[in-house]
Amino acid sequence: MENLEATRYVKRTQKDYSMSFKLQIVQEIEQGQLTATEAAKKYEIQCRKTVVNWLRKFGNFDWENQLPFNMPKSPEQKIMELEAQVKLLEKQKALLERQAFVADKKAIIFDMMIDIAEKEYQIDIRKNSSPEQSIILKNNKNKQ
Repeated sequence: MENLEATRYVKRTQKDYSMSFKLQIVQEIEQGQLTATEAAKKYEIQCRKTVVNWLRKFGNFDWENQLPFNMPKSPEQKIMELEAQVKLLEKQKALLERQAFVADKKAIIFDMMIDIAEKEYQIDIRKNSSPEQSIILKNNKNKQ
């Protein structure tokens, strides 16, 4: 009797799945790792339609007007996708260049601050020891 109850069908609702779980499945499908049917089987979701609903709600694609997976893309579609990808990469490159520029400026400012502090307080803030000296210091600390 216990085996029958364990294998009984349990109806699940949308509330039984966490938002992070739903978003993870949507991401895997949109990246082409799984189809909706494969995701339903892999994660033991009772119905493929549940996964499709998540794609409609949380996905980045237009799943309402989706073409079948096996339809080949036209050269124009491929070009448009590549152009969009190039634009995205150019934006990312510009952002990274700005971040590198800011990081360089910060490094210069920090160096200037250290120089000013060394002059003002007449102390050496930067370490100017050679690698051999640091090894000797480490060995002395370990012996004590």
